[in-house]
Amino acid sequence: MVTVISLGGSIVAPEGVDQEFLRNFTALIGEILAQDEKRRFILVVGGGGPARAWQGAYRSLVAAPIDEQADWIGIMATRLNAQLVRAVMGEWCSQDVVYDPTQVEPLMGRVLVAAGWKPGFSSDYDAVLLAERFQADGVLNLSNIEKVYTDDPKLNPDAKPIDSISWADFCAMVGDEWVPGKNLPFDPIASKHAARMGLKVICAAGRDLANLKKILLGQEFTGTTIY
Repeated sequence: MVTVISLGGSIVAPEGVDQEFLRNFTALIGEILAQDEKRRFILVVGGGGPARAWQGAYRSLVAAPIDEQADWIGIMATRLNAQLVRAVMGEWCSQDVVYDPTQVEPLMGRVLVAAGWKPGFSSDYDAVLLAERFQADGVLNLSNIEKVYTDDPKLNPDAKPIDSISWADFCAMVGDEWVPGKNLPFDPIASKHAARMGLKVICAAGRDLANLKKILLGQEFTGTTIY
């Protein structure tokens, strides 16, 4: 069984590295692996605070910033974070960090770590492509939000949490344009591809490891299911 996790950079490195989260997350992965010898994980790591900070600096320093350049800056942040996660996973991860999800080799270890690929989308899209490649039944999208809301709850007090939503409704909500550094529950480009595949995506709070364990064990959980 292959589980693909889009591991948001906002929980790996919101500003600096969240060492406590990584320590506890790694312990949970180890616990699940010990319970099931056939279990495999693919972790696709986002850029988080470093991506936003460096992209912000670029936009401040250049009179006419180019989205492709901002994207490359964000991609490099994902690769830094992914290299850290791979190293922390130790002997479970025997392969190099994957940069191109269309050229990935068969799984050798029990954990595979991937990062950003190229401009035009976020690492969420890489997660969808890897789920397609390894026939995973879905993608678990972990970020700093517990559920998807009808609107940004920080700006709109009337925003309501969503337990489940169709791809048609979700895509209508997030649009179809990718903007580097934009904070959305799931990348619009990834969403369109996942919708075509009929892929299930679960959005949940990454730091709630008790809830994450329930998801990984197929138990009732808190989050939003997109289908």
